[in-house]
Amino acid sequence: MTIMSLWQPILASAVVAFIAGSVIWMAMPWHRADWSMTEDEERVRDALRTTEPGAYTVPHCADRAQMQSPEFRQKLKEGPQAFITVIPSGEAQMGGKLLLMFVYNLLVGIFCAYLVSRTLAPEAGYMAIFRLAGTTAFIAYGMAYIQESIWFGRSWSMTAKTFLDALIYAGLTGGIFGWLA
Repeated sequence: MTIMSLWQPILASAVVAFIAGSVIWMAMPWHRADWSMTEDEERVRDALRTTEPGAYTVPHCADRAQMQSPEFRQKLKEGPQAFITVIPSGEAQMGGKLLLMFVYNLLVGIFCAYLVSRTLAPEAGYMAIFRLAGTTAFIAYGMAYIQESIWFGRSWSMTAKTFLDALIYAGLTGGIFGWLA
């Protein structure tokens, strides 16, 4: 088995994961409460209006010495603390984001194919391929969010819901690889 011989499951799993993600984010209810509105949205918008797109921390600390300063420690005590991502203004450019998501799904499929082709014999059965491709897909689609919860305050409930998404994508990916490999 080679990666190139697995082009069908790579492509099919990318398409199916893309469709599943679209259904999950547009039709399923579990992500609707992930994001909340600030107390005074207009004031927050005004405060961020001149901020260039990028990633920011509040309060911001440039180095370890500043982190130890009484002024910085006071800012931490007073709060709030935030990790802010500012994206460009204007209508959401969904086409580019959807294309990048599909490319990501292809990349996950390629990693699944790599591991399947390097660790399983060509005559491996459905369940062996399903387990390996599904586990690889689950890791790719879900595990990074644990770090987001640990370091950046992403709620654990959001991470748990993302695990549910990852489990769905992994099951579909593993099933397609087991069927087509």
